[in-house]
Amino acid sequence: MIAMILSIYIMLDRGLKFSQLQRLQAVLRQPIFTGTQIKLLMWKPISDDLALSSSSGKNMVYRDRLILITCFSFLIQLCLAAKTRHFKWEVEYMYWSPDCLEGVVMGINGQFPGPTIRAIAGDTIVVDLTNKLHTEGVVIHWHGIRQLGTPWADGTASISQCAINPGETFVYRYKVDKAGTYFYHGHFGMQRSAGLYGSLIVEVGEGEKEPFHYDGEFNLLLSDWWHKGSQEQEVALSSKPFRWIGEPQALLINGRGQYNCSLAGHVSNSSTPQCKLRGNERCAPQILHVQPNRTYRLRVASTTALASLNLQIGNHKMVMVEADGNYIQPVTVDDLDIYSGESYSVLIHTDQDPSKNYWISFSVRGREPKTPQGLTILNYQTTSASHLPPSPPPVSPLWNDYNHSKSFSNKILAAMGSLKPPSSYNRRIILLNTQNTIKGFTKWAINNISLTLPPTPYLGAIKHRLSNAFDQTSPPEKFPEDYDVMKPATNTNSTYGNGVYMLKLMTTVEVILQNANALATNVSEIHPWHLHGHDFWVLGYGEGKFKDEDVKKFNLKNPPLRNTAVIFPFGWTALRFVANNPGVWAFHCHIEPHLHMGMGAVFAEGVHRVKGIPNSALACGLTGKFLMSNNSGRH
Repeated sequence: MIAMILSIYIMLDRGLKFSQLQRLQAVLRQPIFTGTQIKLLMWKPISDDLALSSSSGKNMVYRDRLILITCFSFLIQLCLAAKTRHFKWEVEYMYWSPDCLEGVVMGINGQFPGPTIRAIAGDTIVVDLTNKLHTEGVVIHWHGIRQLGTPWADGTASISQCAINPGETFVYRYKVDKAGTYFYHGHFGMQRSAGLYGSLIVEVGEGEKEPFHYDGEFNLLLSDWWHKGSQEQEVALSSKPFRWIGEPQALLINGRGQYNCSLAGHVSNSSTPQCKLRGNERCAPQILHVQPNRTYRLRVASTTALASLNLQIGNHKMVMVEADGNYIQPVTVDDLDIYSGESYSVLIHTDQDPSKNYWISFSVRGREPKTPQGLTILNYQTTSASHLPPSPPPVSPLWNDYNHSKSFSNKILAAMGSLKPPSSYNRRIILLNTQNTIKGFTKWAINNISLTLPPTPYLGAIKHRLSNAFDQTSPPEKFPEDYDVMKPATNTNSTYGNGVYMLKLMTTVEVILQNANALATNVSEIHPWHLHGHDFWVLGYGEGKFKDEDVKKFNLKNPPLRNTAVIFPFGWTALRFVANNPGVWAFHCHIEPHLHMGMGAVFAEGVHRVKGIPNSALACGLTGKFLMSNNSGRH
């Protein structure tokens, strides 16, 4: 909405001075602005800002302002039309068979994956979340929702709120401000690995249209699955000696996969037998039923704990149109790389032989694949869904073909008319990603600090100035210049820390994510980084160690806006964002074991402006004691 208002104003600025545009922009950029502010701004006496020599000029300005007020009225009507959508959820462990082998999953209201939330941009979502896990806390993060004005609803334990204790209920209330393909997941311990996730789809507001046409849509939520429980995984990752959890046993599409059998066994050269499914099993694939000569939108999101994936649809090309809730320039691809935390919308046209069905396949990328493809079927309804495709599933690019991956990432550009990044930055933070050891334990670290979250949520600690709640020393903003990112570190020792990068509100921050060699020689891993509370511009990717002259490679013309971006092995990725959302926000690798092992950072901005934090969000640690002594409801 802000972008729309500014666009309207800029179109009408023929009689307006730049100073008035600046004031409007400053007001609109506030996370919450009032109608009174806008009204006063619009009807501020003309003499304050205009130097007009004729009555016709004044009439033109009054006419333009009238048009602008009409536009505001229309936008206000859209806001009034927004709904509050209320959900009551209970999180609990239950027996399920995600890959045809029964095990324990974490579900919501008896469902796995959790219920899909569908809303319209501008709606308010209210979720009463009750923890029925008995022995552990829980939170839910609404991945990609910026939480403008509600940072306490971001759902990050120890950052935005306390974990919800067994038997307790916490109320998440937030606005979905922008259409797009999103999802939600647990953000406490490794509960995403346990299956705590679901889809969150936000459709365009009433009276608006998408910039592309389609006849129907499907939702594909991708995940990976282990037979080893998430708690056992946590213990393994925190052990000395280190015990790696191994590769997942199955890839799931909407919570469904197959272990020790294959849907494509009849056309496979492997010894894996053909799956014999009736179709009503919990592991049976959800088939996509389509009509010939139609256009369909596939909303694809990855909530994997470890695996990077590649999507292909037999004999069908895909047109990418959305990434992480932002429109991109339409680009046609044969296959799509998707990293944990990312989401896309692609369009497919059903123009193939309608007497056949076609494979939809997902394969592991970036790690040596020891997990079978995830499969389902694109069924042309002119033929029976029981007729399996007669040819093998598409073969994905080689798992370590990073040139293919980089070429794909560089094809993603912002749609025409998208907001451009600031041409310069106020602060640059360079984050070196390394694998380290601390007293014999294997950890991941950022600028040689492995993140350990404190028992008191940062949001409350900073808001109430509880300086002893976390390390008050700011983390390093760069790493030593003589560090060789292409070789194992000569000294692998690291330290624990929980300091915060304090950002000045409304400043532009540039982040350089720098990858490096891990503990083993010639090993560098993919890391998809996710930022809470913001979208950022992805300015570019590079090889080796970032250098000042690499800024010449930055794309400042049409870089995509994302909330998740990958750094490739032995490379760097440059991001830029505006610190315009008061709160405390996690920034971390979205691979679940890596975050558990310390691969993250914390940003804070304008926390003094945050209002209305419910006590229930801060009722633990030092904030819990502080609130008990003050005995008040919201802060």
